[in-house]
Amino acid sequence: MSVLKYKANVQIVLQDTSIVTPENHPMHLHGYQFYVVGSGFGNFDPKRDPASFNLFDPPERNTIGTPPGGWVAIRFVADNPGAWFMHCHIDSHLGWGLAMVFLVENGVGQLQSVQPPPLDLPRC
Repeated sequence: MSVLKYKANVQIVLQDTSIVTPENHPMHLHGYQFYVVGSGFGNFDPKRDPASFNLFDPPERNTIGTPPGGWVAIRFVADNPGAWFMHCHIDSHLGWGLAMVFLVENGVGQLQSVQPPPLDLPRC
């Protein structure tokens, strides 16, 4: 789990350079649309690769395939409070650890916060 401040700018680089079997991992993020700002083959180089990012008109998605033997960089603004699951859409890969949760903290005010359950909500 990763805790994010409300309105934080988030960049994630998904890397797939497995030594044994590199393959496409369709990664999906619940609760958000994200921008795909870059991709490439081999290992992501944080000093060189961001220079080629598309920051003008990047495609917007909620699922992106990680290139086999490569990487993809995504960005989003954490403006939807709550717990949001990010995972590979190949079910057998969940057991490999290709899943996580972002916990986005509340912002200021009722419209930027997770609402409490109603008082009459039945208990489990």
